[in-house]
Amino acid sequence: MNRVLPFLVTGFIRLLRATCRVNAINDSRDRLRADGQPYVYAGLHGHQIAMVILAEEKESAGAMVSRSKDGDLIARTLNKLGVIPIRGSGGARRKGGMTALRAMVNHVCSGKPACLAVDGPKGPRGVVNPGIAMLSQKTGAPVLPMSLVPRRRIVLSRTWDRTQIPLPFCRIDGVFGDPMYPREGESVAEFTRRIQDTLLRMEAEYDPKEAAIAHAAIPQEPAMKQAA
Repeated sequence: MNRVLPFLVTGFIRLLRATCRVNAINDSRDRLRADGQPYVYAGLHGHQIAMVILAEEKESAGAMVSRSKDGDLIARTLNKLGVIPIRGSGGARRKGGMTALRAMVNHVCSGKPACLAVDGPKGPRGVVNPGIAMLSQKTGAPVLPMSLVPRRRIVLSRTWDRTQIPLPFCRIDGVFGDPMYPREGESVAEFTRRIQDTLLRMEAEYDPKEAAIAHAAIPQEPAMKQAA
């Protein structure tokens, strides 16, 4: 089954790519590409399927993937979809995180985009890992925060991230925030907080019902993960 599952998941995502209509809002990617500027997608872990649909297959986007058994499945699937998996967890010093961060830095410096599910690999939901701020600071690549809202979807409510599965032939609203650049003198923690605040604000604005349900499931206000 482990050998078959990546083919099934790949086939389903290709079906979504072929049948779903993506409505990109405030999309600055063409301008950034014209300027030769790579960028880093920032999205919530539960939106990963929609992120893969939106990611440019021809641009060879890189994606951070954990070294877990689930990560093995995800990595094989991404390879088949034209996304380059870079293995390691989101933490800077655990499960190969620093090695993965260096590999991601090299990927972005080569001029290619990257995708990060910023509250992964295990949450809490909405709590941003500092890896994306480190990546942006080390490369100068702006962070593109994204709010992804499939108009027809299944939400796996028992998963920690409330995984969203878009349904075929639906519209996916892909709302981009303005590119976020690291500021001079800004710490990793401060930049991480800005990214987190932006993502949560965007979800509350563009997907308020889901944001309210997800927020209610968190016992306290999301607190930013500490940078190592």
